[in-house]
Amino acid sequence: MSKTIKLKKGFDINLAGKAEKTIASTPPSETFAIKPTDFVGMKRPKLLVKEGDNVKAGSPVLYDRIQENVMYCAPVSGEIVEVKRGAKRKILEIKILADKEVEFETFTKFNVSDIQNLSKEDATAQMTKGGVWGNIIQRPYGIVAKEEDTPKAIFISAFDTHPLAADVAFTLKGKEEAFATGISILKKFTQGKIHLNTDLNGEVASVFANVGEVENNKVGGPHPAGNVGVQIHHIDPVNKGDIVWTVSPYGVAQIGTLFLEGKYDASRLVAVAGSEVSTPQYFKTYTGAAVNKLVEGNLKQDHVRVISGNVLTGESIGKEGYLGFYDNLLTVIPEGDQPEFLGWIKPQKERLSFHRAWGLFSFLNGKNKEYVLDSNTNGEPRAFVQTGTFEQVVPMDIYPTYLLKAILAEDFDDMESLGIYEVVEEDLALCEFIDVSKHDVQKIVREGLELMQNG
Repeated sequence: MSKTIKLKKGFDINLAGKAEKTIASTPPSETFAIKPTDFVGMKRPKLLVKEGDNVKAGSPVLYDRIQENVMYCAPVSGEIVEVKRGAKRKILEIKILADKEVEFETFTKFNVSDIQNLSKEDATAQMTKGGVWGNIIQRPYGIVAKEEDTPKAIFISAFDTHPLAADVAFTLKGKEEAFATGISILKKFTQGKIHLNTDLNGEVASVFANVGEVENNKVGGPHPAGNVGVQIHHIDPVNKGDIVWTVSPYGVAQIGTLFLEGKYDASRLVAVAGSEVSTPQYFKTYTGAAVNKLVEGNLKQDHVRVISGNVLTGESIGKEGYLGFYDNLLTVIPEGDQPEFLGWIKPQKERLSFHRAWGLFSFLNGKNKEYVLDSNTNGEPRAFVQTGTFEQVVPMDIYPTYLLKAILAEDFDDMESLGIYEVVEEDLALCEFIDVSKHDVQKIVREGLELMQNG
């Protein structure tokens, strides 16, 4: 039965520089990269290519030895020009110099009737070979799903409440058939429900309307209402022993395209946004694109932080970095490495803060005020300060402070009882933003998840 969920807890970070719904024309990126670090849970990546090899879009580039059937494929055709490694020869990036015209590996095409009769095993084989399996994320732990598992349910969040988030419906315009086909494929993997969760306060976009085989739920409230983990908590919580899968709307459409067109289509619309972008708008590119072409001539200043993803959970990649596999947003904000006279003591109306004592008078600006924030944390890590504010921004029946302390103490029983199975980093990212103790909350959460997974 469909649910309507109204959340009160949370906090919206209204930043300046939201992307206009226009698509810019720009020279295509010359290079693209696959980053094994994007795939949480990948322990032992194995390269299938070397420098100088030529690949097509959809050619397998690497796999994880723990899941040898799951291939991670090239987003474009071209030449492998560099395999970048870090400490202990850890693979960081596989860079591809792109062809001017993309050539595709061919996979089996299916018409609608064929898809209805397709077995789960055949669907699995196509998805693992065709590069789209990495779109499926398992809860608990937030890792790439295992092909042998059967989830009790599959969740799709059709809206994003992160700061400056790309408009999900706009990025999927014209992909209605591919999205519906992706749903039909995913239905083969669970005996439970596929939950498609849309914004309670917005109109249902055409790509999500009249999609069969799903349970339509409405969710409303401040961020993190759009987080799939929060939605799972209120619809069908993850308990010990449960397995739930989550897929982004883009991932669903990419799965559908693989079956309808027989190709790995990594093309996507990316929002380039932030206060330091001269003209925030959308760009057509491919997964793993070099961002230099996206920001070239489009910045208000040079001293900026370029983030693949959003300001809460994204990765700082610099002007020469590459978009992450799961990201459809590039955020540019001022770099916050300059000392500030009196710091947080000085009252400022233009500073956003959850705490009124620090962001003096900012609450008088109203909810529609847009802020220009830099990357300065305005403090150093210190002992946990008991403020009770974490519980005000996490709309889940858990105690974040006690959970974080249990992780630091490596207390497995307390971690389990305090809800470690229900969260991943993004679900507690707001705690990191408002934390007066300046802890790296998301890193702590990941350490806890790895302890539970490996313990």
